[in-house]
Amino acid sequence: MDINNLQRENIKNLRPYSTARDEYKGQASVFLDANENSYGSPLEQNYNRYPDPLQLDLKEAISKIKGVPIENTFLGNGSDEAIDLLYRAFCEPGRDNVIVLPPTYGMYEVSAGINNVELRKVSLLPNFQLDLEGIAEAIDEHTKLIFICSPNNPTGNSIIRTDIETILANFKGLVVIDEAYINYAKQKTFIQELTEYPNLVILQTFSKAWGLAALRLGMAFAPRPVIDILNKIKPPYNINQATQNLALEALKNLTQVNQWIQSTVLEREALSEALKGLPKVKKVYPSDANFILVEVEQALDTYNALVEKGIIVRDRSKVTLCEGCLRITIGTPEENQNLVQALKSI
Repeated sequence: MDINNLQRENIKNLRPYSTARDEYKGQASVFLDANENSYGSPLEQNYNRYPDPLQLDLKEAISKIKGVPIENTFLGNGSDEAIDLLYRAFCEPGRDNVIVLPPTYGMYEVSAGINNVELRKVSLLPNFQLDLEGIAEAIDEHTKLIFICSPNNPTGNSIIRTDIETILANFKGLVVIDEAYINYAKQKTFIQELTEYPNLVILQTFSKAWGLAALRLGMAFAPRPVIDILNKIKPPYNINQATQNLALEALKNLTQVNQWIQSTVLEREALSEALKGLPKVKKVYPSDANFILVEVEQALDTYNALVEKGIIVRDRSKVTLCEGCLRITIGTPEENQNLVQALKSI
């Protein structure tokens, strides 16, 4: 597969913006090339210089943890930026289409609308797994992307690995596997398969297990031709220096993050068992994420009653295959106990 043949014609011919840091990457004592404020910043730490546009130090630190070479790594302003750039690089507005598998993460559909790209929905099966026949029927010569969220949001389950491999082996476009919740799953990441599939894109994030949602830092791992295209069309300085610095510090605390992951998984199982014993709860779905999908009686009324008690969950009762369900993030032991007590009192 030649990835370059998948990209839009105007992107093939695009001459990317050249930054001051692209034109000079060495060391110097005086920088007068980028029209920055030479006096500094009105802060304790100076941010008057533009950041590294390719975030090489941060990517190197990520590479040591993920085992992915720098040239196969893209960093975005959240995973949402990578999703949007995939549309802009590979989907011709008004002509091409993408496939999503509801219920799933809503930004795939929002980005399709923003970029005027046809969205084809193939619902998951009742067990929340892929409808391979339905996906095959939806694909045509203008299908450029298939988004697979695993573990899936909002259902929490991992998608059967062999089903994903079937799509990777047979689809001629890009298969985007969103692994935002992979740290909480028993199923291993698809990162090891990057060298096997030229059409594989993996999305991960610092917003979940790493506890850095406010920084808005997402990762995309893919074969180099894909990464080169994303770097070509991204805003010149899409990751600010403060985010790069803070992420580098966070990466030094892997032990703490792993402890939080273990605690979250234990709390997920404990909360699931506690909820199963409540009369109001009709079903607790198995989860490989840091949340659980729970079917309850009178979902909207239950949601509103929890709001009145200062507890906010997510009402998913109107989402395909999630009728009557609330999505509940795993909190601290105290927060989870407060939730259970609140549900008992409703």
